[in-house]
Amino acid sequence: MKTKPKTIDDFLATLSADKRAALEKLRQQIKRAAPKAEECISYGVPAFRLEGRVLVFFGAAKKHCSFYPGALPVVTCRQELKSYDTSKGTIRFPADQPLPAALVRRLVRIRMAQNAAAKDK
Repeated sequence: MKTKPKTIDDFLATLSADKRAALEKLRQQIKRAAPKAEECISYGVPAFRLEGRVLVFFGAAKKHCSFYPGALPVVTCRQELKSYDTSKGTIRFPADQPLPAALVRRLVRIRMAQNAAAKDK
């Protein structure tokens, strides 16, 4: 049985070089979009937590990388995401075609606003 990663670096160390590079780039883009968010592992995958709530997740599968910003950001940005494989709350992309920084920033900011609105209720 594989040991579960304790940090994002532990998770990335298990990946191929191309996936590791793509997800490291995504990691940096998330950090820039949400500088106060903390890195963590949640449900066995890399995530960022802000004000005690998970903000976004990311990961890798055999044939793709994934970004999990949640359903609202994916629906809100559906036009910008039409060239990606998406499902409810998930964006899948090839390691050699990482998500554009501006799109990641927009997805993360939508998610931050969603979490802030939920907290205020």
